[in-house]
Amino acid sequence: MTLKKLRRKIDGIDSAILKLLNQRAKTAIEIGEIKKEMKADSYTLSRELEILRRLSGVNKGPLPDEYLKNIYREILSASRILQGPMTVTYWGPEASFTHLAAVQHFGSAARFVPIRSIAEVFSEVEKGRAKCGVVPIENSTEGVVNYTLDMLIDSDLKICAEIMLKISQNLVTRAKSISQIRRLYTNSQAISQSRTWVEKNLPLVEIHDVSTTAEAARLVQHDSKAGAIASKLAAERYNLRILAEGIEDIADNYTRFLVIGKQMSGKTGNDKTSLMLSVKDHVGALYEMLEPFRTNKLNLTNIESRPSRKKAWDYYFFIDFQGHIQDKPVIKALNQLKDKCVFLKVLGSYSK
Repeated sequence: MTLKKLRRKIDGIDSAILKLLNQRAKTAIEIGEIKKEMKADSYTLSRELEILRRLSGVNKGPLPDEYLKNIYREILSASRILQGPMTVTYWGPEASFTHLAAVQHFGSAARFVPIRSIAEVFSEVEKGRAKCGVVPIENSTEGVVNYTLDMLIDSDLKICAEIMLKISQNLVTRAKSISQIRRLYTNSQAISQSRTWVEKNLPLVEIHDVSTTAEAARLVQHDSKAGAIASKLAAERYNLRILAEGIEDIADNYTRFLVIGKQMSGKTGNDKTSLMLSVKDHVGALYEMLEPFRTNKLNLTNIESRPSRKKAWDYYFFIDFQGHIQDKPVIKALNQLKDKCVFLKVLGSYSK
């Protein structure tokens, strides 16, 4: 076929896709009306994941699954908004990595509101001014975000989902060359992740610590002798040059984010549960706490401890394990744990 005929064919396919997308949108609106009558939540993550997994299962290409999921995340995002407004708060200014994670999860149709502190993200969701919030919980290089763990202790919000985001750090600036940079703006995690590169390439610069990488980029937008460690999105947002890409010391550098909300997520068949507990103070207490997971064949994926802030040398343990709160082995394990713990709180079950 000639190029002209192939383009006509593409135009016909696009028209058919547009018609089907609008049919899908009308059906989504009808579903939204039924949900309102039932007073059901418009955001049903387990259903959205079911759609993505079903499509991946029947996809025969040549469109790769990764691109297919990206397309459908936007379709799902638009459909969700047609059923009702969706406000998502996130920690950090616009173009921060938390913002990137939020858009990756919810799609661009949601209304994203930047919040200046992790505590305020929790507060906005608790007060109903936002449907969900997005906060960082751990980095593969730097470990856990302790403040998020502390907030989970007192909050009644649930973990609805997790987002894994590959973190790529870049040197962004108005300067034309690295030699012109005299000041470097960054936050503690970004500089820790890029220390080797910075010591080699910017050994004499003044380092200024700020709250987020996006804030660092904002601060250098009018300073031709300053640079920042930030994302490509932050460089675009503040019209900065990228003088060096991928300056992180470890290539496989990921940050895990949590989506927090008032509703527990439904079972998807590929789930993780997070809980918090405090054990009785006696010899073998920690071993006894872990025993129910072993006997019920539940795989632990993470365990962290935090001071309770109520009594010296008193700790909370945060545990992630494979399985959903509705699974029989999980129910059995939690019943066994209750007798061994001073305090036990399920933080959420959600898709891995």
